[in-house]
Amino acid sequence: MNNTVENKFDYNTSRDKLILAEYGRNVQNMVEYICELPTKEERNKYAQVVIDMMGFLNPHLRDVPDFKHKLWDHLHIISGFRIDVDSPYPTPTKEGINFRPEVLSYPQNRIKFKHYGKTIELMIKRAKEITEPEKKQHMVNSIANFMKMAYVLWNKDHVADEQIISDLNDLSGGELDLSQVILNRVDVKQNTPSSSSNNGRSQKNNNQNNRGGGGQRHNNNNQNNNKNRPRNFQNNGGGKRSN
Repeated sequence: MNNTVENKFDYNTSRDKLILAEYGRNVQNMVEYICELPTKEERNKYAQVVIDMMGFLNPHLRDVPDFKHKLWDHLHIISGFRIDVDSPYPTPTKEGINFRPEVLSYPQNRIKFKHYGKTIELMIKRAKEITEPEKKQHMVNSIANFMKMAYVLWNKDHVADEQIISDLNDLSGGELDLSQVILNRVDVKQNTPSSSSNNGRSQKNNNQNNRGGGGQRHNNNNQNNNKNRPRNFQNNGGGKRSN
């Protein structure tokens, strides 16, 4: 007896794509069923049941402001904006949800000295616009000291004041008066051996000395105890009992 049995498997790859996976396949199937109902009264009734179920499946959404509003928006999204029900909130549109943000412009300006940064160039530009001589000189002096600090921060080395003044003159195009610039001293941390290793070695030596000294004192104490022990001590196993 030959019977041909055809096994049909329903794979996820053959199904429609889940629009909002957090609600699952069953919710999406129910929304599809609601869309096919003939009367709006029936659709409204079943839509309210699905909304309650969606809130039960995602209790974390209860902490979100306008909890119900978000659920109704998700209902329209799951239906592909095809469901015709009386929503208590404005009906969302596909264009209003799937909008693309504007592309942000990224500055492509070339920085002449990258270790000084773009801010220095903007500060120099602002200093050129100052008309008061005293205020302008104070601004130039502050820029020069900031450049020296930035140079030492990135190069980890001492820098001559002449180098900073030369770079500032180059960046300003020779339009700033640098004859009265006073540069502050910037201390650079030298790469010295770590003091922790020295402390570790000294601590180790102290521990060894303490152990050695303690052992010697312990031996001396044992010797003193042996000297103070009574001479009439005899082994219980040897010697004769005196009558």
